[in-house]
Amino acid sequence: MRSRDTLMNWSGNILLYGFLSLLFLVTFFPFWQIFVLSINDGTDSLRGGFLLWPRDVSLESYSAVFSNPEILTSVKVTLLRTVLGVPLSVFCIALLAYVLSKKDLVGSRFVNLFFVFTMYFSGGLIPTYMIVKSLGLIDNFLVFLFPGLINIFWMVLIRTFMEGLPRELEESAQIDGANDVKIFVKVILPVCVPVLATVGLFSAISHWNAWYDSYIYTYNPDLKTLQAVLVKILNQYQTGDMLNEAQQLANESKKIPVTGESIRMTVTMVATLPIILVYPFVQRFFLKGMLLGAVKN
Repeated sequence: MRSRDTLMNWSGNILLYGFLSLLFLVTFFPFWQIFVLSINDGTDSLRGGFLLWPRDVSLESYSAVFSNPEILTSVKVTLLRTVLGVPLSVFCIALLAYVLSKKDLVGSRFVNLFFVFTMYFSGGLIPTYMIVKSLGLIDNFLVFLFPGLINIFWMVLIRTFMEGLPRELEESAQIDGANDVKIFVKVILPVCVPVLATVGLFSAISHWNAWYDSYIYTYNPDLKTLQAVLVKILNQYQTGDMLNEAQQLANESKKIPVTGESIRMTVTMVATLPIILVYPFVQRFFLKGMLLGAVKN
């Protein structure tokens, strides 16, 4: 009987590890394929086929992308937006969540429902644009920070986490003479580090990948974010350039180190690599924050 149970356990483990390995390959292979094509010669990439390794290593695509003067400016704008936007957004969301987590807040149920309502129904693009314009945020760097300062889903996540904290933490601080501001800064925020790190990661990804607000609200090239510039580059290489490259390749007149395909792969790597590198350092906070913030008490 014991040998049968052992066999069942081994069979289950083999199936589980096999499924997880397959899932890993399905998830990892597209990223690897993008990376290989980004460092492969453009002409060689036009031959097609799946590449496990680059057939002809070339960094001309990266040189072409980063030699674009718009890229360096957009990287600075995106980095500044992320560095300023993440702590500002996390602090404001945590402050709102702390207020709404109070059981004795008058009208707290109505206020919570009011905020949750905005998760499902928005004013639309035109009213939002009119508000942004009336505030003087068109072609203004602050348009990247203030319109999306509060995310209701993240607020609910932090609020749920705070509602599960022992009431005695605040009561003991009040006995020592601490006011609400000091309690929030010195007591609540330190114990909320896991969920704050989770929301911070969400916010960083949102700011880094944002392009629509830059596309709608900014016209100055010096205020374009990285993603907006990359979208522009992708659109350029998806038009007549691809036809010209195909014709040149057919005539075999000259070698093309940079093609629309290689540029698209390089642009994708430039956009995703920073977040991929940051995620391992905040993974433990991310997992803990998601679990603790999703379960009350």
